[in-house]
Amino acid sequence: MRETNRFRHKRASRPTGRLSDPEGIVRVRSTGMLVDWGCYGAVLFDLDGVITPTATVHEQAWAVLFADFDFTMADYLAYVDGRPRYDGVRSFLTSRHVELPDGEPSDLPGDSTICAMGNRKNVLFNEIIERDGIEPYQGSILVLDLLDQLGTPQAIVSSSKNARTVLAAAGLGDRFDHIVDGVRVVDEGLAGKPAPDMFLRGAELVGVDPDRCIVVEDAVSGVEAGAAGNFGFVLGIDRGDHADSLRQAGADLVVRDLSETVRTT
Repeated sequence: MRETNRFRHKRASRPTGRLSDPEGIVRVRSTGMLVDWGCYGAVLFDLDGVITPTATVHEQAWAVLFADFDFTMADYLAYVDGRPRYDGVRSFLTSRHVELPDGEPSDLPGDSTICAMGNRKNVLFNEIIERDGIEPYQGSILVLDLLDQLGTPQAIVSSSKNARTVLAAAGLGDRFDHIVDGVRVVDEGLAGKPAPDMFLRGAELVGVDPDRCIVVEDAVSGVEAGAAGNFGFVLGIDRGDHADSLRQAGADLVVRDLSETVRTT
């Protein structure tokens, strides 16, 4: 995959506690678990594990693909979670000291090349979605509705090439005006997470500077991408048991569900 220098971004120290906007107004980032969503110009959401519980579907598909390698949840989090599919295959196989040729994206699903294995994983994922369906997290819908009320732009930033399929299956096909997905990564030559390029592209699409955007992620690689891009606030979602890893990767706040970030009456 060709990488572009378009989003080469020098990491600087990120602000903590408070954020000043261009007009000099001091904006409070968060209080406890609550987030003042209205203080930011846009929100960039990962999809799997943030908007929809498809992270578990991906985990199931990866586990079948790598069944001969004793694939574990720890492997999922360390090597494939949040990464573009072929990068995930390559990363995991490298951890097992297995080398395969890259092959081509057009390779038939199989196990002879990196691309063939990635394409097989995609077939497995779609079979599970077609069989079981998918429903969005209600806490995430609560925050999306709030952002709509505030008039805050939103975008999906997902490594998955199936992002649009998943959104449609969850009844959210028309919800987002801007989607940076695995297809766009290839078409535009963007570097995948943990590089910040995908989120920087999302900020560009919504027309808001990165330091005025919130990044919402459940994967360590995605949190690393948000931190590397100097985004205004990086919110980690811990659906499993890796809150400490998300904090170490650069999350400003970690919650188990987005409903925790909104005060309800």
